[in-house]
Amino acid sequence: MSEIERITDQLRRAFEGNAWHGPSVREVLEGDTPETATRKVLPEAHTIWEIVLHIAAWEKFVRRRLEGKKVKGPTGAEDWSVVNDPSPAAWRRTIDALVEGHQQLMQAISKMSEAKLNETVPETNFSYYVLLHGVVQHDLYHAGQIALLKKAKA
Repeated sequence: MSEIERITDQLRRAFEGNAWHGPSVREVLEGDTPETATRKVLPEAHTIWEIVLHIAAWEKFVRRRLEGKKVKGPTGAEDWSVVNDPSPAAWRRTIDALVEGHQQLMQAISKMSEAKLNETVPETNFSYYVLLHGVVQHDLYHAGQIALLKKAKA
């Protein structure tokens, strides 16, 4: 198995399932509704919906970097979006966009060469290898946050 294949496997597990640590992003979101996703259970914490938008923003950022675009990480409203429409249709669109963005990221990674992993991401001091492992870690971190927020709601 190549390193690209190992990284895509880890990202797939973190996002889609069969992860060693427990529920993936998709698994932990199962059963959420607009009501549960927008409920503020801790005063200083983000809602589940805000976290979902944040995950999507960072996966998009990583994909754009892989496509050669010199973009900075999401900032401000792009990094932590506000949910203005808490309707079931908007929640479904958010989840659909999250999944579609993840699939696009997985495709972009699968097109990479092994040699590119060792290259430095333009305008940074880290490699594509570190960037890709970072997005895996980011997904896992936020899956854990969502799991805790769901337990706090019970």
